[in-house]
Amino acid sequence: MRGDDVILQDKLAEIVGQIPELDKRGTFTGPTWDDAIKIFDSLLAGGPESIVGVVAMLREVDDGTDFKARYVIHGLAQYLGRPGKEAARAMFSGALASQLGGDRPKGVQGYVARQLHVAGGREAASALGKLLADPDVSEYAAQALLAIRAGAAEEFRKALPELRGAERLTAIQALGVLADAESAEALRKAATHADRDTRLAAVWGLARMGDVGAVEIALKAADVDAPYERIKGTSSALLLAEKLVASGKKAEATRIFKHLYETRQDPSEAYVREAARQGL
Repeated sequence: MRGDDVILQDKLAEIVGQIPELDKRGTFTGPTWDDAIKIFDSLLAGGPESIVGVVAMLREVDDGTDFKARYVIHGLAQYLGRPGKEAARAMFSGALASQLGGDRPKGVQGYVARQLHVAGGREAASALGKLLADPDVSEYAAQALLAIRAGAAEEFRKALPELRGAERLTAIQALGVLADAESAEALRKAATHADRDTRLAAVWGLARMGDVGAVEIALKAADVDAPYERIKGTSSALLLAEKLVASGKKAEATRIFKHLYETRQDPSEAYVREAARQGL
């Protein structure tokens, strides 16, 4: 470590060290909010280097020894959500994002991603997207991207072809949450996947998008015999029909409603028949 780096870390250690120690019972009550703001502002004045320096204080395992650094980073994430702090928030978000995907321990990267869930912005989207294939931190990255929204769909879309298993399912669900129309073709393919949960997530995502090209897919999903999958597929088909009505595609919506009305003759599915009747 260079001399100026040592000086910076010593200064940061002094600032972070102002966080109160645990009391005699081992309980952490934290500083007063006024004192906390002074600490936060001191760190923000140091720019990205200070934020990265505090991240360097984190240990891979949250064993309590780095509680002051964790408190400061999380406190900053909360503090920077205030109106008027947009520039500082973007700086903080970018500094945290710079610590993802590198040599930092996965436990630290996971913690950083969770703080980006609170205070991240578009400037962090690309770095978070690169974590989507990493099973150790993928879920944290996905949740942060969904909270950020800006640039999120693009990252999930780019990552999807390389993802497998749980990480792929998470991305498909996320694209559905985001109703990303540009992902429709990929989700249509995923709707035929061998894994049941992947199929269901893809059909639901297509319904959320109001994808007119998914009518046949939704009806097929609604007509399976397996009870759970049939219920979920039917729910997605009804959602798709509602979205199609809202977008003016009434003929396609009518096809779904009519099919469900005519095929749900069993008393156990009377509620579906009634929903379809109301749709018609």
